[in-house]
Amino acid sequence: MKKILLTGSNGLLGQKLVQLILKQGEYELIATARGENRLPILESGKGTYRNLDVTNREEVLQVMTAFKPDYVIHTAAMTNVDQCESEREGCWKLNVDAVQYLAEACTAHNAFLLHLSTDFIFDGAAGPYDENAEAKPLSYYGESKLAAEEILLQSTNLRWAIARTILVYGIAHDMSRSNIILWVKNSLEGQKSIKVVDDQWRTPTLAEDLAMGCYLIVKHEATGLFNISGKDMLTPWEMANQTADFFNLDKSFMTRADSSTFTQPAKRPARTGFIITKAEQQLGYQPHSFTEGIAIVAEQAKAFSKSN
Repeated sequence: MKKILLTGSNGLLGQKLVQLILKQGEYELIATARGENRLPILESGKGTYRNLDVTNREEVLQVMTAFKPDYVIHTAAMTNVDQCESEREGCWKLNVDAVQYLAEACTAHNAFLLHLSTDFIFDGAAGPYDENAEAKPLSYYGESKLAAEEILLQSTNLRWAIARTILVYGIAHDMSRSNIILWVKNSLEGQKSIKVVDDQWRTPTLAEDLAMGCYLIVKHEATGLFNISGKDMLTPWEMANQTADFFNLDKSFMTRADSSTFTQPAKRPARTGFIITKAEQQLGYQPHSFTEGIAIVAEQAKAFSKSN
């Protein structure tokens, strides 16, 4: 059985990948993250967990030598866009240096490297984008993710793929961050007024869909760039309205706003969104609609509230 080594297994995408890989049963899984494992399924004896700091080159090389994986799926990253502006050194270490170390280790062990990237490498002037669009990041986060892509694009003797994604949402164990669906639901249920942006466009991505996209890339050993996102182009205001309608909540607590209302350290691209034709045709990737995604998150929220 071939081995997959996963970084960032405690994160939202990481947890979904752990569940998917173990459920499919086609690969041996080595899940890694910084700190203790947060996922109960790994404590049941399925898969292996290893503490790994991907910003430590020696640690990366040691773990790769110990496990000799056939594939590495690299999801660990600093993704808080404003934090990346204020903590630039830490951002570069995690988003760029770690990719360099993993690329070196994968080349040495002839492992396939799948790296996760973002729509924030674009300036948002001409979305939705295909895989060949020219990158022009507006933020330090975007710059760091583009620099990481360049490491793979310029590599030799490395089998690699990049999965770019957009605004990932979902629910996982012990999550410190919310998502737009739960934020709107909890705010309106608590009769709390919220301002929602209506001048930014995205193709929001259900975490399960992104996990499946990554799995398909590995399964097909598909090299190169792939856009892996949702298929619906929406503003956060439209997402909030669909969420309120799904849960039959009072929308009078919602106010439409534009980006200038909010003071944020990092610039956001106005209109991104992805054209996912390549992933559909080459991988058989089929994402859910945003409405279907709301229903899936709603079911998971119920299950989590019962188990806690």
